[in-house]
Amino acid sequence: MTSPPGEASALAAVPPVSARYPAPLRWLAAAVETSRPRQWPKNLLVFAAPLAGATLGRDDGFAYALVAAAAFVAASAAVYFVNDVVDADRDRRHPVKKFRPVASGRLPRSHALALAGLGIAVGLAAGLAIGEPRLSVIIGVYLVLSALYTVALKHIPVVELAFVASGFVLRAIGGAIATHVPPSGYFLLVCSLGALMVAIAKRYTELTMLHGDAARHRPVMRWYSPSMLRVSQRVVACAMVLAYLLWARAEQDPWMRGWHLASGLALATALIRFDRLTAQAESRPVEDLIARDPLMICCELAWLVMFGVGL
Repeated sequence: MTSPPGEASALAAVPPVSARYPAPLRWLAAAVETSRPRQWPKNLLVFAAPLAGATLGRDDGFAYALVAAAAFVAASAAVYFVNDVVDADRDRRHPVKKFRPVASGRLPRSHALALAGLGIAVGLAAGLAIGEPRLSVIIGVYLVLSALYTVALKHIPVVELAFVASGFVLRAIGGAIATHVPPSGYFLLVCSLGALMVAIAKRYTELTMLHGDAARHRPVMRWYSPSMLRVSQRVVACAMVLAYLLWARAEQDPWMRGWHLASGLALATALIRFDRLTAQAESRPVEDLIARDPLMICCELAWLVMFGVGL
């Protein structure tokens, strides 16, 4: 079987060091890389609702949240496999994405699509496995929205940001459903605003990294400007803190109300740090800003500790 000219030329660009390993191991590494392990931590959002509801100790708490997290890992991996197949030609013209396994030819398109099918099956089956079909419905909604995004919605400005953010919100809702914790309006609002802020930051870092080439690799970027994205990110961050404080103030128990209000300061500090890191980012993904900056990690841990003490 011969590869198309584009895949063959891309394959030649793969560092020769990969040839040192057996073919099955290279294939496995390419498959795992395409599933985006760096993105897996975002699936921890399924623990938000059971944590806020102090239900992780129940029989249907932590274990069911783990099932929901695994379901979203599988479903999101399926989305990445399909996206990389659809975007392979465009990725080959990107300075970084051209090294992705599908674009470079290390993972054949047919294999990527087969793995996508497996991920979809696992994600949809998870809810049925724990007797919560609504989780399977949420996974299905996530997959449908992802397909719509891949086909058309990613080319519509602002709307595409909302759909990127919706993936985060669906994870939080999925965790609430799996652990039988009714999500409050404030909870959903805070999650939605936080997700939208991250989506805006992703577009800003991409725009500042690629400059004039950004629209060529992602056409919707021609509708954005760095100043507009920066202002939008800050407005959404302020709205998120306000919604969080309103949620904390509505708590009936004085102890919980006091600690949760105080944790709002840690949250605001973390968002300020995130804003500064976003401004300084040149080629690092947003996920690295959240998970690898020592000061950012300290702010996140401070918030988590104060939030936990309040519970």
